[in-house]
Amino acid sequence: MTESVIGEDQVAPGSPPVAVERFAEVTDAILGAITSVIDGKPEAARSALICLLAEGHLLIEDVPGVGKTMLARALAASIDAAVRRIQFTPDLLPGDVTGVSAFNPIDREFEFKPGAVFANIVIADEINRSSPKTQSALLEAMEERQVTVDGHTHLVPHPFLVVATQNPLEMEGTYALPEAQRDRFTMRISMGYPDARAEALMLRQRETVNPLESVRPVVTTHEVAELIVAARHIHVAPAIEEYTVALAQATRAHPDLKLGASPRATLQLVRAAKVAAALEGRSFVIPDDITGLLHAVFAHRLIATRAAGGANHGEAAVAGALDQIAASARVPLASRR
Repeated sequence: MTESVIGEDQVAPGSPPVAVERFAEVTDAILGAITSVIDGKPEAARSALICLLAEGHLLIEDVPGVGKTMLARALAASIDAAVRRIQFTPDLLPGDVTGVSAFNPIDREFEFKPGAVFANIVIADEINRSSPKTQSALLEAMEERQVTVDGHTHLVPHPFLVVATQNPLEMEGTYALPEAQRDRFTMRISMGYPDARAEALMLRQRETVNPLESVRPVVTTHEVAELIVAARHIHVAPAIEEYTVALAQATRAHPDLKLGASPRATLQLVRAAKVAAALEGRSFVIPDDITGLLHAVFAHRLIATRAAGGANHGEAAVAGALDQIAASARVPLASRR
């Protein structure tokens, strides 16, 4: 693509309609490339794009074989960026992820050998099959966009997105992600099984060709960076900010939840809502942008009480609590810009 998108110095709160239209045009092209591979899952493709442009990270949790890794690869293929895949296994070491310092006998000094995390898009496949120590190797990179090895700090590329896939915890050989790591993921989604039409189409198409081979990049990393800047400048009225904070605080006081949403979750919900608004062609956030993302952004961070969740119903208790909170929170009817 040759046309410039939007630069930092060109965008301000209440940006002109042409900027929003251009944003929608480019993102529609990205979504089109992804959905050409992942048929029948437009919401999953949209969630992945929101995480990329909100400078967050995506956790995809579902049973094996439903297209979790394919979605991550389709997003990576639609962007002309460096992509690395890490297969998380019990014997994977933290240094395999972050990199190590190795002695160079010619220069007679240690030099840094970058690990797989040094890419624009990192696919962390089956992340919960590795040990907690290895899982934690991603924490600094996900939050601070850097890696520290032997006292030296190394910046990861920009833009930077971790797309992690996870098998359900009841499956053999899985480790639960610690709360601190779950909180680093902006959104958690599930793919679900395809409908009958999409599954039949997959059988016909993939007997002869891999659809990923036909996907060509539609944007460069520079253009993605410009989209990120544009999303930052989407307007959020004070009433919307107060509404978001009220939702987050309600999770901390709900009787069925023993762990509520963190301030990081509140911030990431607003950032994701800005991207969602821009995808809809708006230069401002509305309450529906917030509530539409509430479950995807908050649910994986919350923990139900033992009385509410029991042994096997924690997820249902969390979902029910979020529904109650969204229904009871006072929605701002209008805001002045």
